[in-house]
Amino acid sequence: MLDRSRLLRTAALLAAICSACLGLGARAAQAAPYYVTVAGLGGEPDYEQRFTALAKDLDKLFKAAASDAHVYTFTGSDATRARLTDTLGQIAREAKPEDEFTLILIGHGSYDGEVYKFNLPGPDISGEDLALLCDRIPAKRQLIVNTTSASGGSIGALQKAGRVVIAATKTGTEKNATVFARYWVDALRDGSADTDKNETISALEAFVYADRKTAAFYESQKRLATEHAVIEDTGKKEAVRAASAENGEGLLAANFVLLRLGAAQKAANDPAKRALLDKKEEIERKIDLLKYQKAAMSAEDYKKQLSDALVELARVQGDLDK
Repeated sequence: MLDRSRLLRTAALLAAICSACLGLGARAAQAAPYYVTVAGLGGEPDYEQRFTALAKDLDKLFKAAASDAHVYTFTGSDATRARLTDTLGQIAREAKPEDEFTLILIGHGSYDGEVYKFNLPGPDISGEDLALLCDRIPAKRQLIVNTTSASGGSIGALQKAGRVVIAATKTGTEKNATVFARYWVDALRDGSADTDKNETISALEAFVYADRKTAAFYESQKRLATEHAVIEDTGKKEAVRAASAENGEGLLAANFVLLRLGAAQKAANDPAKRALLDKKEEIERKIDLLKYQKAAMSAEDYKKQLSDALVELARVQGDLDK
């Protein structure tokens, strides 16, 4: 039996988890992913080329990932506040609650101690304005990846229940150009980022991969790291460097599929197998949720529910493999 004090200690954590996990049920068969990538103002030819190349790499990956994907990519003179505003407005009119929305910002950012701004050709756009635009999008599951300098300054404005927010810097005062974007893209084309080997790369797996590679870069260059990536996916807490069941962060990110690989990708594009894939991913979400709830459960109950879920997962996987 769990004592009352232990149950009370976990109550707040579970409330935050449930709030963050809007839409953790089965993904509807007609749902579709929306991807928006923006390469902001480079300021110098080298940065301009680098930002554009990364955005185009993501464009190719997302377009190849799913036949039903809606992919929007803006670079160079097209990456304006007006174009971004129009596109997010269009998605707000078209997207459904069961859809998933991803916004990736590449480039430079600024922070004056109060307001974060994403640097674009022409007028910049603030974190608050980005949040207002994304808040209008009805998709209940959202991901915003801000890879810019000073991106940590945008977290307060962008965080919301049902939304994963990832920033390349832990605060707005880390203002040097970042390398996180390079490794974020690498995570989506390197199968080793799929650490649980379920043929999908989640937002959490991509974050962990990119953060580890970023740290290794500074170590190899014998340089003091000037960026420290963070993640927040409950909509209520401070962003953290490492998500875990203990701090309540990472559950939504772990279940936010960025890309499917191999057989999973084929199943996603096969009407005959899509329902089975949805079922498989629903069970995987259930297993992850159990891990976060473990502290508030008896050992016997946890073991039984986990065992039942694993048996069901094996059955569905077997049907998919036929």
